[in-house]
Amino acid sequence: MKRFVLACLVASAALSVNLRAATDDELWQTLQKAAAAARALSYQGIFIYQNGQQVKSVQITHTFNGKGEFARNVVLDGTPREVFSQGSDLVIFSPRNEKIIIEKRRGQNMFPAILPANLDSIKSSYTLRAGEAERVAGRQAQVVFLEPKDNLRYSYRFWIDTEYGLLLKSVMLNSHNEIMDSIAFNQLSLLTNVDLDWFQPIIDTKKSYVMENEVASIVDNSVSNDWVIKELPSGYRKVDQMIQMVHGKTLPVTHVVFSDGLASVSLFIEPVTKNIKPRVGHSIIGNTSFYSSTANGYQITVVGEVPEATVAQIAKAVVFKK
Repeated sequence: MKRFVLACLVASAALSVNLRAATDDELWQTLQKAAAAARALSYQGIFIYQNGQQVKSVQITHTFNGKGEFARNVVLDGTPREVFSQGSDLVIFSPRNEKIIIEKRRGQNMFPAILPANLDSIKSSYTLRAGEAERVAGRQAQVVFLEPKDNLRYSYRFWIDTEYGLLLKSVMLNSHNEIMDSIAFNQLSLLTNVDLDWFQPIIDTKKSYVMENEVASIVDNSVSNDWVIKELPSGYRKVDQMIQMVHGKTLPVTHVVFSDGLASVSLFIEPVTKNIKPRVGHSIIGNTSFYSSTANGYQITVVGEVPEATVAQIAKAVVFKK
């Protein structure tokens, strides 16, 4: 028995040494494998999402059938909610006022596919180092630290399945090494059947289904006659821009999305509404920073899961033409 315990300790120590000795290229390859596995594997499991006092358990089913990705996320706590994704399209089913509201949204990365498919976009802003081997959801995982080179983004700790390469757990931390949010599988299994029988919502015949029309978005590739974006924070670039007609507003809102490849920030620009006091100031709620200001008769709002310095810089990058 003593020999067995000693052998396990030696093997564990050797594994830790190997992880610490991994080269930068090998660590980036491990991260690239995790990015690919989340999209190319078929799997089912339950993960726990924690942000501040909010804790949710979510059942995920994901399939890649050789032609495309299909995923269904079902929130298991509180108000029922189902999120379906096919490629970059998202459809959300959620009950409201005795109805099932259906919302269509533009694509966004969801766990475990939170890493970009092309990691080149984040290499200039983050460094990698290996941690110890740990177990998550009963599986062996390699811990990898993704650390920012500046104060314009949070750091991440990833637990990557050593067999499948799938991301099993992700933790976001601020500059004080405090956990901002955490997502982790507690159950996981691979699927061998890629049939799509499960890719449909649970139908409640007692409720009517209504397509949500509160926000209508139109892709906007035009150049504004009133303002331009200058001197973005290092590593961030514009990835999307749209014009939205929002319920309760008479004038359109311009929505611009910026990303460093991992972190995402939204900028909203809209005319100041008459007789409504504009928002000015900044705040942090959970892992999300908010910054609001006004200029030339416009309300500027920046929101993102990034440090306060980042949203402030993006707001100040909006320069109005004379």
